[in-house]
Amino acid sequence: MASLSISEVARRFGLRPSALRYYEQIGILAPPPRASGRRRYDHTALEQLAVLQNARRAGFTLAEIRRLFLDFDKSSPPADRWRTLAEPKMAELDALSARIADMKRRLAKTCSCETLSECGKRMLAKECDL
Repeated sequence: MASLSISEVARRFGLRPSALRYYEQIGILAPPPRASGRRRYDHTALEQLAVLQNARRAGFTLAEIRRLFLDFDKSSPPADRWRTLAEPKMAELDALSARIADMKRRLAKTCSCETLSECGKRMLAKECDL
């Protein structure tokens, strides 16, 4: 496979070239070799970007993705790395899911109070819980 320019890689992954430069700056993406002063990306960079994008779609932050790439022993298998980062992310999503369910429950409820003041009094007295 021929090497690709930063614009070609950015277009292929739906990113801005500045995002690729930022990924290099924070160490997620290795700086590519240059030809005539321009970045030239090979298949290794594309593979790293595929993993990065999958991790982003899974909800990982850039800091977490940086850990995935850099904070493990080189001999640590990708599945172990992923699992280590996924466990707290799953707990985070479970908590968010519970919060969303509570929000939906509150939004679906109706109130029989005549005024907001009455509603507030009933909430304080634990008689009403919108």
